[in-house]
Amino acid sequence: MKIDEFLKFMHISENLKQVTRHSWTSDGTREVVAAHSWRMALMAMMIADEIKDINIQRVIELCIVHDLGEAITKDIPVFEKTEADENTENQAQDYLISCISGEFKEKLKSLFDEMRDMTTKEAKLYKCLDKLEVLIQHNEADLSTWIPLERELQLEYGISECEVFEFTKKLRERVKQDSIDKMKEETI
Repeated sequence: MKIDEFLKFMHISENLKQVTRHSWTSDGTREVVAAHSWRMALMAMMIADEIKDINIQRVIELCIVHDLGEAITKDIPVFEKTEADENTENQAQDYLISCISGEFKEKLKSLFDEMRDMTTKEAKLYKCLDKLEVLIQHNEADLSTWIPLERELQLEYGISECEVFEFTKKLRERVKQDSIDKMKEETI
C-alpha cells in the first residue's frame, strides 16, 4: 500500500469519529459510529471463550469495518433504511476498496463480501453483535431519548440473529428483560 493511499483512507475513515447515530449514550450525548464499532469489537473479544469453533479475530475485523461506508453515506437508522440506502452504502464500500491497493485491499473486499453474503459463522456473530450493541446502548440511554417505535424494537429487534449461538441467545433474552424493566420506569 502506498503512503498516500493509507493517509487518504485514514482521512475518510476519520469521519466515523464524527458521524452521529440515532442512539444516545448514558451521559446524554449522541453516539458516534466509531464508538459503536469499537464496542462491538470489544464484545467479540469478551465472548470469545463462549462460542467455540469460530475465528474471533475475523469477527473483530468484521465489527471494526462493518460501518466504514457510513464515513461517506452517514448513518441511517435501521427503521428508516431502504434498499436504495443499502445500495448506496455498498457503493461507498466499493469506493473505499478502490482507494487502496495491496493485501489490505483484498482483505477489506473479503470482509465486505463476507458481510454481504452472511454465510459464515463469523458474519453471523458480527451481525448478532451489531444488533445487541444497539439494544444495550438504548438500555443505557435515558428513556426520554427513545422514540415510540423503539419500545417494540427493544423487544423484537435482533432475536433471529442472536439465536444462532446459545450464549448470544441468552444474552438477547437478558437484554430484552432489561428493556422491559427500563420501560417500567415510565409508569413509576
